[in-house]
Amino acid sequence: MRFSRSGPSSPAAAQGGFSLIEIILVVVLIGGIVAFAASRILGGGDRAKVNLARAQVQTLAEKIDQYRQDTGRLPARLDDLVSKPAGASGWLGPYAKPAELNDPWGHPYVYTVPGQGRPFELTSLGADGQPGGDSVNADIRNE
Repeated sequence: MRFSRSGPSSPAAAQGGFSLIEIILVVVLIGGIVAFAASRILGGGDRAKVNLARAQVQTLAEKIDQYRQDTGRLPARLDDLVSKPAGASGWLGPYAKPAELNDPWGHPYVYTVPGQGRPFELTSLGADGQPGGDSVNADIRNE
């Protein structure tokens, strides 16, 4: 028999550690915390894309206005901001890069001439890429 400072040691007493139930409980708790944190982080990403789309719509609308000031007319399509269309006198572009013609979700912006009560309308269709919707799927228009 082996002796230690605290008395005799047996193989059963020497085996300390966690039981299977304790390990499972810890894994479940860690999984819950990770799931909660991930939902908060991913939800923030959607809000960030909505805010980015709002800013991009306004910036692209300003580029359309600049095109109009230079050429005396609105572009027929958004691609006219990237490359000079035939017969566009006064064109000083490019006014935009091809990547700027898509919203943060990768969908092309919808450009309508004339707009509702204004010369043109520029719209991001939101995360789902479909007209209408709410929350992150809502349409975002220039003001």
